[in-house]
Amino acid sequence: MKLKLHPIRTEADYRAALKAVEAIFDAPVEPDPASEEGAYFEALLTLIEAYERKHYPVAPPNPVDAIKFHMEQRGLSVADMVPYIGPKNRVYEVLSGKRALTIHMARRLLTLGIPASSLLGQPEEPILEHA
Repeated sequence: MKLKLHPIRTEADYRAALKAVEAIFDAPVEPDPASEEGAYFEALLTLIEAYERKHYPVAPPNPVDAIKFHMEQRGLSVADMVPYIGPKNRVYEVLSGKRALTIHMARRLLTLGIPASSLLGQPEEPILEHA
């Protein structure tokens, strides 16, 4: 039985949507995206993602974890990071957390495709404008 599509507003709606998606995932064959069931599946996933983004936000990783993840994904070594961070000893210091990234390092790391929000983090407190 298909769940009627509507905005997910409560935890009960969310759990029902997850249960409906689980049934589709457990099916022996994924629905054809061009079919009615495929469109339903895609719409339901979109609703779930929107609810999760609002109610279960995921903070960006800290800068060191972001750099290590990027290195692992691209097969980069410490030597490969020298043009972005500085001499090997500085790369090791940054990767171990003993040295913070400078703005110049972060700018160079952006060219590798590491998101700025991961390199710079989120502000600790909101900036308030004074009237």
